[in-house]
Amino acid sequence: MQEDSTRLFIALWPEPALRAGVSSERDAWHWPAGAMPVADAKLHLTLHFVGAFPRARIAALETVLAALRLAPTTLHASGREVWRGGIAVLLFSADAALSALHAAIGEVLAGFAVALDLRPFSPHVTLARRARGALPPAGRVDIEWEPSGFALIESLRGGYRVLRTFGDADEGRADEPM
Repeated sequence: MQEDSTRLFIALWPEPALRAGVSSERDAWHWPAGAMPVADAKLHLTLHFVGAFPRARIAALETVLAALRLAPTTLHASGREVWRGGIAVLLFSADAALSALHAAIGEVLAGFAVALDLRPFSPHVTLARRARGALPPAGRVDIEWEPSGFALIESLRGGYRVLRTFGDADEGRADEPM
């Protein structure tokens, strides 16, 4: 990564009550030795990974993203899985509103020459890494999420910083690392 760039991603950033529910879900799993559960403050649903991005262009990216809105929607947790590579996830439904936002953000990023992930969009919250052999709790997942916007996040060593939120929950800049 160049010195004048930083690592970014765009995500749905859960409000405290939802974060507590996802944390409880994570804590109900049986993790194998060596598993690395994701810290509460880092739980999120990635819409797009941006990667290295020039700091000088962040304001321009924020301006274009500010024009996008997430239509009212309710996401439903739809399952639990451990993916290849030992990534334990909580899956969420991909409804029309979320899919439309994902596509619109992808178009914005393509306009900034960001290489997009070509895999199908699979909305999820990563609960743990190195979790091969993890056992999810029994029963249905009962988590609903009514996101009102999305966030531009900077990935720092050991944490994340919300650079800006967008949508009905637009709080502007938030410079506190998480």
